[in-house]
Amino acid sequence: MFKGFKDFLMRGNVVDLAVAVVIGSAFTAIVTAFTNGLIKPLISTIGGTDAAKGLGYQIFDNNPATFLDFGNVINAAINFLLVAAVVYFAIVLPVKKIQDRRKRGQEPGPAEPTDVELLIEIRDLLRAQAQRDNGRD
Repeated sequence: MFKGFKDFLMRGNVVDLAVAVVIGSAFTAIVTAFTNGLIKPLISTIGGTDAAKGLGYQIFDNNPATFLDFGNVINAAINFLLVAAVVYFAIVLPVKKIQDRRKRGQEPGPAEPTDVELLIEIRDLLRAQAQRDNGRD
């Protein structure tokens, strides 16, 4: 039971996936800080029903829970687009180029001998061995 689990963990793609998740989480934190620190204040300057809250609309004036925060939605969309762009241009595109190069460089390996060719070779070897044995007698 543990051997199968160990084999699963030691597969190359599982380790690569774990590294990708950790790096992705760290990168997402950087992009989130960028969008929250720089992009969101710019979006908030556009304003809405309450400029202090940012881009949005207050449905009921006496209930702050009814504020529709469009700024956060736009911020999350920008965050997603930035992460997706970096993943595509830094990981997906280079890996695809490497795979394309490998495909172009692939040449068919040497052809395997046919059954008839193998049988002829065996026959010739046996004939040569028989001639050597006859020469010793």
